Amino acid sequence: MIVVLKPGVPEEKRDRLIEWLQSMGMKIHLSVGEYQTIIGLIGDSSNIDVDLIESLDIVDSVKVVTETFKQVNRKFHPDDSIIEVGDVKVGGGNFCLIAGPCSVENESQIVEVAKAVKAAGANMLRGGAFKPRTSPYDFQGLRGEGLELLKIARAETGLPIVTELMSATDIPLFEDVDVIQVGARNMQNFDLLKELGSVKKPILLKRGLANTLKELLMSAEYIMASGNENVILCERGIRTYSDYLRNTLDLAAVPMLHELTHLPVIVDPSHATGIARMVPPMALAAAACGADGIMIEVHNDPQHALCDGAQSLRPEVYADLVKKINAVREVVK
Repeated sequence: MIVVLKPGVPEEKRDRLIEWLQSMGMKIHLSVGEYQTIIGLIGDSSNIDVDLIESLDIVDSVKVVTETFKQVNRKFHPDDSIIEVGDVKVGGGNFCLIAGPCSVENESQIVEVAKAVKAAGANMLRGGAFKPRTSPYDFQGLRGEGLELLKIARAETGLPIVTELMSATDIPLFEDVDVIQVGARNMQNFDLLKELGSVKKPILLKRGLANTLKELLMSAEYIMASGNENVILCERGIRTYSDYLRNTLDLAAVPMLHELTHLPVIVDPSHATGIARMVPPMALAAAACGADGIMIEVHNDPQHALCDGAQSLRPEVYADLVKKINAVREVVK
């Protein structure tokens, strides 16, 4: 349920209403927008007298929210959320470019790539230190050492770092990471999501391999319900009948998610396609459909990459692509 207040309601009257609703066992989500203030009620509202609330002189309207996701819901928070990562902003008209290798391999590699993507226009650096791999015999990442190398690259370039967390037990190692990524395989690891609710830093939540948009939003709800409102959603392709690409990039998810939620939505065309030459056209399509950012894998030597070299762009190709992405965004503004 949401309670929409009339314009110009004094804070003391608003706060008294909130206190009364809380005394009824409701958890409150307050959204103060430019044109209206919304009080979102979370919990069992069956004992709430809707007619009584509607009769209050400070209340404009009361609406019942039927969706199971609440704090993620745009009805609770009509204005776009803007997630701040240092000086970088994501959402609400702010566009981010995240780039870097699939996995951190050594210091020279990650620093060279970080400098290249920054020069091209990227404003965040991605790189895997902990790598979830289908085969137990594949490269699993440098783990703690990889995190330290990412910090070196950040010191060299000033780019905030984005890297994947696989287990709640490793959260202490991520204390100095700027954005924690939850990968597709962990999207419904609810114990991990609840733990991330107590981590006061942005979470980049990827859609699962075969998950619906509602399931993605409910996973984001787990994080927000546990106290962390800094969530960025990521469409990275889903498993369908496609036999020539790794996944099917569901770009229709971007405008639909923008209707359903106030959270920023970015796109990862690298994991969606699995083929380097397919990444540029899908990145341009992502920019055209209104994504709040694009995350792309870039490697200085893709042929010898320890992970996902086939989908990684060379730095010079990425630099050319960024120019085209910016041109597309100018057209669709």
